[in-house]
Amino acid sequence: MSTAPEPQFIPFDEVDQLREARDILRHEAQALLDLSRKLDVSFCAAVDSLKRCTGTVVVSGMGKAGIIGGKIAATLASTGTRAHFLHPAEAVHGDLGCVRCGDVALLLSNSGETEEICRLLPIFRQLGVLVIAITGNAASTLGADAEVTIEIGRLREAGALGLAPTTSTTAMLALGDALALVVSRVRGFTRQQFALFHPGGSLGQRLKQVPDVMRRGDQLRIAFQDVTVREVLVCMRKPGRRTGAVMLVDERGRLSGLFTDSDLARLVETRRETQIDRSISEVMTRDPLTITATDSLEDAIERLSTYHISELPVVDADHRPVGLIDITDIVSLMPDRSQE
Repeated sequence: MSTAPEPQFIPFDEVDQLREARDILRHEAQALLDLSRKLDVSFCAAVDSLKRCTGTVVVSGMGKAGIIGGKIAATLASTGTRAHFLHPAEAVHGDLGCVRCGDVALLLSNSGETEEICRLLPIFRQLGVLVIAITGNAASTLGADAEVTIEIGRLREAGALGLAPTTSTTAMLALGDALALVVSRVRGFTRQQFALFHPGGSLGQRLKQVPDVMRRGDQLRIAFQDVTVREVLVCMRKPGRRTGAVMLVDERGRLSGLFTDSDLARLVETRRETQIDRSISEVMTRDPLTITATDSLEDAIERLSTYHISELPVVDADHRPVGLIDITDIVSLMPDRSQE
């Protein structure tokens, strides 16, 4: 008895993989472009409702929409709008206790008929919670019951099968980003507030203010511009973190120049050792680039990177040195110059 031959599969080579991936990306990108064009006053109504919310924005969705809802809640919270995610299945088993009158519910369902979401509607109404719906069908149970409905439309999901939530969840995610950022701007949310909510990681470091990282006090090397290079090198030794720059000041204490290890190296390389016993003002960099204590660390990083320098004096309103940003202290935050 002969056995049936095993089916032969055509290899899905890399060219085909890239072609399909690009088609999927173009498909989803086009969906976002179409959605941006069809936004109407319902979006503005949603922004106004979120802005006026006196409680917390409660975001909920089931399945893939729920995963997107969790991200939207996180984005709202990090941009100045109190928000949290409520799992719709857990909600009816006690988690509704976190919902209060004055909250706003942001509910996500592509079909607008998701059972776990729809059964929350009468409860939210009873609790006095305003409902904003993001759905593909404004005439659905969710869309018709919500006080504000943003319709993303009947979107064709990406991929050969067109079944898995892809285009619809991409649209929900982008729309959630738009809501969070527009509400944030309407609220007047500032960079300083953003930094307060993001103290960790490299992002939190970049959002710090200059005084948070600058060297100060006895960590600084400050000398009068009339002293010799040798006097500076001998007398200005500092314990602890060593900075490779001396800040020079005039008779009024205002910053007039900067002398660095690189300047000293150039004197030696060009056989100008005799200059070491002459006034440092002759070889210092005059009127160096500076920054103030009211600037952000991100501003300092940008200047260090743009002008390819390693030290940045911090001056007060009278141009007196009060600190120094040394690149060795923030080197991990600097952009990669090797690609320039």
